[in-house]
Amino acid sequence: MLALLAAALVLCFLALVLSAAFSDAVTFTIPNWISLALLALFPVAGLAAGLSLPTLGLHLALGFGALVVGAGMFAMRWVGGGDAKLIAAVLLWLGLPAMPQFLIATAMTGGSLAITLLMLRSEQFRALVALGPRWVSRLADSNEGIPYGVAIAVGALFAISASPFGAVVGL
Repeated sequence: MLALLAAALVLCFLALVLSAAFSDAVTFTIPNWISLALLALFPVAGLAAGLSLPTLGLHLALGFGALVVGAGMFAMRWVGGGDAKLIAAVLLWLGLPAMPQFLIATAMTGGSLAITLLMLRSEQFRALVALGPRWVSRLADSNEGIPYGVAIAVGALFAISASPFGAVVGL
């Protein structure tokens, strides 16, 4: 029964991360409720998955450390506030074993996303972009940033198998 609960909560984690990516791509914001939901669900998921209290503590410490680093990056205007909170919430779930995979996948996806948006924002694509929905026009606007929540979500999906929760869902 606990394994089923843990698996359902891991699926909630994935759904919330994908929701953050979608929201960031469409609105350039990641709602606070997504990071707060990830924070609230983590202890229940961790206990249901059989994580020990010291392991839960390490996950909390990693999440807090990521939040502190993210706050510094936000203060330097390198990332948005929603991005900083989402990275911290994702690392809370993934833990130290999955952190390298998460950071590498997130950075590679973020770089690819930046290159794609640079191309989309070029003159060659202006007419094509004008035919699309408003959110595509915003993505193509050179005055807008990069919806890094998309890269964070891809990184999370890539690294979940290396986390303690990967085994819960058979990864």
